[in-house]
Amino acid sequence: MPWNAPADRGADARSGGPDASVSAPTGGWGRPPWTDRGRPRGARWFAVIVAVLIQLPGVVLAARDAATDPVALGFTLLAFAASFLLLAGRSHPGLTVVLVAALCAPAIAVTTGPPFSAVPLAFAVVGAVVRGARVWAWWTLAGFAVAGPAAAYLLRGQPAAMIRPLIVALLLCLLVGVGEAVRNRRERYREVARSVAARREAAAEAERLRIARELHDVLAHSLSQISVQAGVGLHLFDSRPEKARESLEAIKTTSSQALEEVRGVLGFLRGPDGYAARSPEPDLARVPVLVETYRKAGLTVDYRPDLHSTPSAASQLALYRIVQEALTNIGRHAQASRATILLTEEPGWYVLSVQDDGRGLPGDVADADTGSTGRGMLGMRERAELLGGTFDARTPAEGGLLLEARIPAAVPAASSRPSSPSHPGGLS
Repeated sequence: MPWNAPADRGADARSGGPDASVSAPTGGWGRPPWTDRGRPRGARWFAVIVAVLIQLPGVVLAARDAATDPVALGFTLLAFAASFLLLAGRSHPGLTVVLVAALCAPAIAVTTGPPFSAVPLAFAVVGAVVRGARVWAWWTLAGFAVAGPAAAYLLRGQPAAMIRPLIVALLLCLLVGVGEAVRNRRERYREVARSVAARREAAAEAERLRIARELHDVLAHSLSQISVQAGVGLHLFDSRPEKARESLEAIKTTSSQALEEVRGVLGFLRGPDGYAARSPEPDLARVPVLVETYRKAGLTVDYRPDLHSTPSAASQLALYRIVQEALTNIGRHAQASRATILLTEEPGWYVLSVQDDGRGLPGDVADADTGSTGRGMLGMRERAELLGGTFDARTPAEGGLLLEARIPAAVPAASSRPSSPSHPGGLS
């Protein structure tokens, strides 16, 4: 009977991978990670409280001498009030540093003793640099370095009074370096947090797609076999019941194998250990069994292995899956009666070629180099490229379709567990 006669045309519908979602990581006890936590309550008042407390002694001293120097008391109170402008530093750092400097500069110029009035300005400068308002901070310091000594000389009438504002300006310039250090540290923390989040997202996506591809390789092949065998059984049920019985036995065997492999994937998802399945991963020793199932279904398959060494477990799994996907596509799409599988070994390479006498690439599947191939082709290509190999699909001169995969004999250690971010699916 024709190989594709019983095939269901609806089987050509596209199939997607299973849905998966990656939840955002959380910290201990259900809290968000440290990168997403907000600032502690009251943190914005820290600078204000510190500035107020440090200036209190200066206000007390200025109030004690208010009878003789009321101007100093007025300027000191202005600097004291400037402490509360720091509350606006988070939203308007540039404007805040300018206003605080304008209110603090007169007190710095006319008072004597420790420059308590410079504390709000110090917080404003550091905050402006940390929040990215560097230009505002530097221009404010430049204006303070000029206006402060000039105001001190005009208000005090003594050239020596200019020294105090200049020293304060120099110290404020040093605090710019402190602000830059804090800013760089925060940027490094943000970059580390972004890198960690990106790595987690990439790992989760790669694992999701790896599991989807494994499920596809099992289910697409098995369901295709079951569909074909069921068609054969229905076709021969009346005329050759013994052959129909063989088809039912093949369906039972294929479904049992598929169920076991699906249980293996689900066991891996539930298990705390690594890549541990309920049954061993398929290798080249199971290719003859795979081929035999297609022979029983009516496809003439010629399998000729010619290897001089034993490939690694990762290479054997990739070669088996490529053969499996190639035979599945032949059964579903090629309308072929014969397929030839050659597995040879060249210096440093394992070469697998699968050729059929079918209709070649379907019209909705472009050349492999265009990047618009079917998902099954993409899966085979990525299995080969994951191990450092190549994959090619072309139509030979005699017709049909020729698939060729080349796997290096020495597989990198990082590829010992096949898990690439591929897209599951078949040609359809």
